[in-house]
Amino acid sequence: MIASAVKALDVAIAGETNLDLILQGLPEALPVEVELLASDFHMTLGGSSSILAHNLSLLGARVGFASLLGDDAMGTIALKHLAEAGLDTSHIVRRANTRTGVTIVLPHGSRRHMLTYPGVTEQITVSDLDLSLLVSARHLHLSSLFLQTGLHAGLPQLFDHLRRSGLTLSLDTNDDPSGLWSGVLPTLLDKIDLLLPNEVEVQKIAGRPSLEAALDALAPRVPLIVVKCGARGALVQQGSQRGFQRDWVAPIPIDSKDVIDTIGAGDSFNAGFLRAWLDGMDPLRAAAFGNLAGALSTLRAGGVEAFRDAALRSSFFSLHQTEALPGYFR
Repeated sequence: MIASAVKALDVAIAGETNLDLILQGLPEALPVEVELLASDFHMTLGGSSSILAHNLSLLGARVGFASLLGDDAMGTIALKHLAEAGLDTSHIVRRANTRTGVTIVLPHGSRRHMLTYPGVTEQITVSDLDLSLLVSARHLHLSSLFLQTGLHAGLPQLFDHLRRSGLTLSLDTNDDPSGLWSGVLPTLLDKIDLLLPNEVEVQKIAGRPSLEAALDALAPRVPLIVVKCGARGALVQQGSQRGFQRDWVAPIPIDSKDVIDTIGAGDSFNAGFLRAWLDGMDPLRAAAFGNLAGALSTLRAGGVEAFRDAALRSSFFSLHQTEALPGYFR
């Protein structure tokens, strides 16, 4: 990464905050008019943007987060989680007479149901963002593009302004509930430095039937693409240079009996990647750190609980650092 003038923040994140309510042990096929009993329940911080902000801060980055919360108990709980991670929460707005979003997650091994009430997520607009916060960072990241529909109209102009202010930009679209994968997305692809999709998303973004075809289509538009491929690790493409041997980054081996769920693993990968990349690492080594952070996330329910456990975080990184990043540990 290029470090220019000293900035107050490493990363500014503008995005959604909600809570995840995780019910485990329920059948994948859910009958109606039957009371189904879960085997376990967790309430934790959710939202792709907030999980990333939380975990990136605990990895040592200086993070500022611009978000919108309802003036309700759910918003209070979410804000407490974010503040405990040490990031700058001073630009998180509580809007009166609104409700914070909630996602009910039903894990079924590697698959899951996700039922979301967006709440105030759809209300945040570019005019709600404090530009002074954003330009005080070296880098801006945006997640959950298709949930934050209120931002769309102002994003192209915002991205142009931030690029002129010396920021680099990254995007993780996450899923598009409409299935259209259009709107503001094509415009933004020509303005970002880094795209962080998973394997399904990159094919949807490019409108191509395979990972390889998707990367070929996007190469002229996005300088750096890092694709999260689950148990296969990550694939890094820099410009038009993609070699499967050189650019595949192996996953961190985790015993399946230790995996609780994969909720937030992709957001945790993003946190690890951005932490290392902004620290000056080449993309392949940064992806190795992303794999490490993503693997850690799976050891507790939800996307942030493994990171909140300082002892687990330290021991896991110490155990696996030589596999992922010889000589590097934060």
